[in-house]
Amino acid sequence: MPLHDATPELLGPSLFAAFEAKGFSTLTAVQAAVLEADRARDLRVTSQTGSGKTVAIGLSLVPLLETPRPRPSGPSARPRALVITPTRELGRQVEDELRWLFERLPASVTAVTGGASYRDEHRALARQPEVIVATPGRLVDHLEQGSIDASMVEAVVLDEADRMLDMGFSEAIETILGKTPDARRTHLVSATFPPDVQRLADRIQRDPLRLEGTRLGVANADIQHVLYLVDPAERLDALVNLLLAHDGARTLVFTRTRAGVSELDEALTDAGFAVAAISGEMAQRERTRALDSFKRGNLRVLVATDVAARGIDVQDVTLVLHMELPSDPDAYTHRSGRTGRAGKKGTSAVLVAPRELRRAGQLLGRARVPFKLLPMPTPAAIRKSEDERIVARLTSEAEGELDARTTELARRLVAAAGDRLEASVARLLHESGLTRGPSPRDVRILLPEPARPARPVGARPSGRLMPVPGGRFDAGGPRTHAPVTDLPPPGGEAPRLPPPPRAPRAEGDFATFQVSWGMQHGADPRRLVAILCRKGDVTSAEIGAIRVGPTSSTVEVRRDRAEHFLAHATRPDARDPRVRVRPLPAYWEPGEAPRGAAPERPRKRPSEAEAALPPERPHKGGGLGPPRRR
Repeated sequence: MPLHDATPELLGPSLFAAFEAKGFSTLTAVQAAVLEADRARDLRVTSQTGSGKTVAIGLSLVPLLETPRPRPSGPSARPRALVITPTRELGRQVEDELRWLFERLPASVTAVTGGASYRDEHRALARQPEVIVATPGRLVDHLEQGSIDASMVEAVVLDEADRMLDMGFSEAIETILGKTPDARRTHLVSATFPPDVQRLADRIQRDPLRLEGTRLGVANADIQHVLYLVDPAERLDALVNLLLAHDGARTLVFTRTRAGVSELDEALTDAGFAVAAISGEMAQRERTRALDSFKRGNLRVLVATDVAARGIDVQDVTLVLHMELPSDPDAYTHRSGRTGRAGKKGTSAVLVAPRELRRAGQLLGRARVPFKLLPMPTPAAIRKSEDERIVARLTSEAEGELDARTTELARRLVAAAGDRLEASVARLLHESGLTRGPSPRDVRILLPEPARPARPVGARPSGRLMPVPGGRFDAGGPRTHAPVTDLPPPGGEAPRLPPPPRAPRAEGDFATFQVSWGMQHGADPRRLVAILCRKGDVTSAEIGAIRVGPTSSTVEVRRDRAEHFLAHATRPDARDPRVRVRPLPAYWEPGEAPRGAAPERPRKRPSEAEAALPPERPHKGGGLGPPRRR
């Protein structure tokens, strides 16, 4: 994100002092664009979420606030500017930002939002604030009650106008604008400008000046976008594993419904995470308390709905997790924009069911973001990473001086433990809780189906074709598949998951086995891989192409591991006694058939009567033979 030096010449003495007191020495692109623009005109500002739009809103109002006017009197507040936001949290955030920005002008700021006491708001309005930040519904209430008089408003700012229209506030916005003078300035600020917002802007603005802090539709380069294929029944387990894989990351988890927020809050708390939740059904005091704890770092996970999360301006959110696919590209843009803020890096990850993968690619394509398809981290990888962090933490240089008592106790412990030092350290680790956090869960690793080749008219499939962890496909010739796939959107079109590139297959590098388990028994490639890895004592990377038939399947195993696989896979197995494995000699080179492989029997020449019969055809019940009578 381009930054510009915050200088007294550009900001003026009052604003420069406010920036300096806040510790800011630079301006973001959108803030610089507003400062350099003609702020006597209506502004239409677009910029990525987290790019400093809130301060840009304040900068757009500075010229009118620097012009003195007589202080109004009376029971009704007569503000000079209205800033309208879609949610309470965003309203409070805007209020906080504008207060430090306008402190030296001086210009007072008050927020009126839902969930607050009318009595407290009336008391604040009686002080005649120059700027009122409000949610649409509460502002309409005050206008109708007479506690706010909009007849002296010189500027109206609609912040996140797209979300306000999505939430059904169009009528409230029309009511508010109808009570303000026609000569007012009207500024619109948003990360996206869909058609309905364009129509609203064209209707309420006059000769607007378009400003782009970041070009409309350009993805935030500081955010990595990731899809994880997950069985819908294992979403919670997948969430737990991703939180553990990103240990220490401040994480915002999105789910669609208030009920979903409550369920996740309870489930993650039971799993041992420090978590809080915010949703529309919570009292404002509870929402504020949860958000403040998240901002201070007392909690590392916050679960929220789309609406409740608007206004979450936490610079250190490094991971956004979407439990379900968002409803539209703009919703995804706003969700993911909670991370990667102010030039910091972040990750936006979506849990996607296999049947949703195509729609996910289309949605992220319309959002104009490149993304990757990654496999879920395994429990073993998560544990290894955790252990490495613990070792690094305990063996690194201590920050600052350790007190004398701690140092002396450590010396005595080492001297007294002697040969029992390892046991003593293990006890300390256990009692400290470093090794007693939430445990990773078993989650099945899913991979996408490849693009299916066109089938001749009348042809019937012989089985399901799916990729397997070994990276080979048994359709249309051997193929390879990269588990991580970069998918930049071509020209704004929805990206398609490309078919895996063809790769020449080395002859003789795989041996083929038959498995007595097919589709009629519930077999699929993923479950076959799990069983065969266990039975044959091999890894998924050593398994090649799999073809699942109606009553049996075939699987390829790397030739240098075939003997080992056969020796283990043919042993009696109490867990899966009906799943039997045998080699297919036709797929072994002469003289290389393993021990235990039955010799291939010569085919019996058919008799004249048998030769006259029509060839056998696959029938509906599976297998070959004459069709069953109905």
